[in-house]
This record gives sequence, structure tokens and C-alpha cells, in this order.
Amino acid sequence: MEKIQGRVWKFGENIDTDLIIPGRYLRTFNPQDLADHVLEGERPDFTANVKKGDIIVADENFGCGSSREQAPVAIKTAGVDAIIAKSFARIFYRNAVNIGLPVITADIKASDEDILSVDLSEGILCNKTTGETVQFEPFKDFMLDILEDGGLVNHYLKTKKQ
Repeated sequence: MEKIQGRVWKFGENIDTDLIIPGRYLRTFNPQDLADHVLEGERPDFTANVKKGDIIVADENFGCGSSREQAPVAIKTAGVDAIIAKSFARIFYRNAVNIGLPVITADIKASDEDILSVDLSEGILCNKTTGETVQFEPFKDFMLDILEDGGLVNHYLKTKKQ
């Protein structure tokens, strides 16, 4: 999972967890049920058109609001392979890492349908559509291991057996 390439879904600033997965859908723990409603209030076309490997690009403060763990679960289950934002709410960032969803703090210009490539170990974002390249802090090996194992719990269980 060190390298990701996908189509962009562009979002603005202050996308809070209630926009990501509204509270009325939190009666279920089924990840697919959550994914069926992810971001529907912000982008009604998202759930019907998001595909495996897509990438969310957002402005400041992505994932603000409550600490609901279902928000990154819904995004990942919908097929999103990474989220790039100028900044993240700290608890959202941590919850995303815990479930194995890469979150990258960077500022890259991108529009819907652009194609981005992400190299987590080198810290390079490239907008294949525009040619823009941006550096970000490369992920440390232990973070790459957590992401590769599908999240913190899976990583713990895997390393505990060794």
C-alpha cells in the first residue's frame, strides 16, 4: 500500500463527521450500511459513483466534529483509498490510521476527476492530470506496516503472533 493512484473527489473545508456519516445512520455497526450513506448530505452523487481506489482531496479541518469512529469506516468501506487534506481533526486522523485508511496532510490543487498518485514512503503526491507535484512528510515504516496490515488491531494481532 505504499503507492496509491486514484480519481479525485474534491471537498471544501470543515467537513465534519456528521456530514461524513449523519447520526441517523449510526444505529448500525454494518460497515456497508454506513458506506451506503457516506457524504450523502455534502455530495448526493458520492455514494452512487465512488469507486475502489478513489481519493478524497479536501481543504482545512477534515473530520472535525464528534469522535465517531464510523466516519473513517464509512469512507474506507465505500472504496476510498486515501484522504488528502490541508489539515485534519486530530481524532479523525487517529481513527483513520486505526482502521488502515491513509490520511495525508498536504496542499495539492486538484479537481473532481483528476488522477492523483501518492507515494507514502517517499512523501510525493503527483496530480497526473495537471502535472503538479507536492512533497509531504513520508510515512514512517511502522505507519506503513499498520496501513498494510489493515489497521492497528490487525497489526497488533499479526505482530503478537510473531
